[in-house]
Amino acid sequence: MTEQNERIFKLLEERHGGAHCELEFDTPFELLVAVVLSAQCTDKRVNAVTRELFKVASTPEAFVEMPTEELERRIYSCGFYHNKAKAIKELSLSILERRGMPETREGLMQLSGVGRKTANVVYAVAYGGNAIAVDTHVFRVANRLGLVDAKTPEQTEEGLMAAFDEDKWSRLHHLLIFQGRYVCHSQKPACEECNLREYCKYYLGLIK
Repeated sequence: MTEQNERIFKLLEERHGGAHCELEFDTPFELLVAVVLSAQCTDKRVNAVTRELFKVASTPEAFVEMPTEELERRIYSCGFYHNKAKAIKELSLSILERRGMPETREGLMQLSGVGRKTANVVYAVAYGGNAIAVDTHVFRVANRLGLVDAKTPEQTEEGLMAAFDEDKWSRLHHLLIFQGRYVCHSQKPACEECNLREYCKYYLGLIK
């Protein structure tokens, strides 16, 4: 890690010391379902849905048995409910076929429909692994701060992994999410409230 990146990490911690996964869950499987539901949906909405959903189904067996129409109805407000219901049922079946929930990123990615970002979140948050899941917030903030110069989430993940010590990866993921969610908005970022202005290429006009 460079001294500048160490400083940026420290400033992110000062601003977002309470950064954490805001999805509510009791088991790794529940987190996996919540992450699927969170695609293009707020964590607040997902939590409102899963508080009721997990009362009636919280295991792979329960979701496989639940009629698709009922699952779609219960997750309707999360958006894209047809695709999300299909994904939840297919990954649930994958877990049953494997006879257990995978505990590694590679194992999670072998589940039907589970991509790298979803696997990284579950691996880091539920199992305490070192991983950087790149969502829109992480992608935007990492590029604006000049931590990476990347065109894709995959390039962003690789760049951040190279720029920061491995034991900081999972923490960095949450810090960048909170920075993007509460300060560095996509539209009208709160630059005057930001303690990272001196390092920010976007603020300094070096990138658009």
